[in-house]
Amino acid sequence: MIKYFGSAYQFGTLGGVLGLISFGFLSWLVPDPTNLNLIFGYIITPISLFLALKFFKEYTNNGYLSFAEGMSVGFVTYMIIALISVIGIWAIFEIFPELFETVKASKLQVMETNRETIISQVGESSYQTTESSLMEMNPLDIALNDGIWKIVPGLFFTIIISIILRKNPN
Repeated sequence: MIKYFGSAYQFGTLGGVLGLISFGFLSWLVPDPTNLNLIFGYIITPISLFLALKFFKEYTNNGYLSFAEGMSVGFVTYMIIALISVIGIWAIFEIFPELFETVKASKLQVMETNRETIISQVGESSYQTTESSLMEMNPLDIALNDGIWKIVPGLFFTIIISIILRKNPN
């Protein structure tokens, strides 16, 4: 089993660590690093997936890659990225609770600034529900959101990269 997932573990870990470095660096630069970190995740996730699949194909599987193997290796890769991201961001918020409070305040400020637009689009009750959800938000909520937004594009990019790199023995 390790044969199949060695590159997934390596590049998933690399992607997750780079995501945490990004989050830490962006936390130092901007009050709410969550949105910019998602953008960085859209860059690092496909790169990590491509490298994991390419290394698996070339160095472990003798130049061959079936779609199923690509999906399996890709799944492990993006799940490791997401897991490291969730645990790391949650830990950062637990260690630095003032950062979490700053992010929460920033999100509430965005809601208040765009109040009229949001109400006109979704209605007053949806706005109130969202606002109360933001008030009850905890560090794990933000970390899980970041992890989910590593998984969703991870699945999409895994499908595409697996198709592109697919080569079956004749």
